[in-house]
Amino acid sequence: MCHEPARPEALKSIMMPSDEINGTVAGTMNKTPDRLDRVVAEARRNAESRERGYRERALKIYPWVCGRCTREFTRANLQQLTVHHRDHDHDNNPPDGSNWELLCVYCHDNEHSRYLESDRNAGRSSGAGSGAIATHNPFADLKSLLDRKS
Repeated sequence: MCHEPARPEALKSIMMPSDEINGTVAGTMNKTPDRLDRVVAEARRNAESRERGYRERALKIYPWVCGRCTREFTRANLQQLTVHHRDHDHDNNPPDGSNWELLCVYCHDNEHSRYLESDRNAGRSSGAGSGAIATHNPFADLKSLLDRKS
């Protein structure tokens, strides 16, 4: 009993059934992921090119310093300096850069965390559930105490 190695043609027919066997639906289903992959790849390319465009402009306009922690950057660590959109709209890229600020990756992450936290807290009313409002004024009688000493 001798086994012959499988021929590539035989494997192809097993792995990729023809449309005659599966009908036209199988042919359509095979095309859909390809189209989806193309759309996703194109969207990623567009986003990357848009990001490269405004990042390069922002790096030309602004000094290479984080707008929050004032950390300075050089060509060696410039990849850690990011462009933050002040209005959080990545499509709003005015030529003068008025919607951008340069932030280090840590401050940028913190800024987006604060933004997400404010979104979460937006549904809560400002006095409900936050406890009683403080009424104590520790400096209420300070003037009279200072006047007595003089």
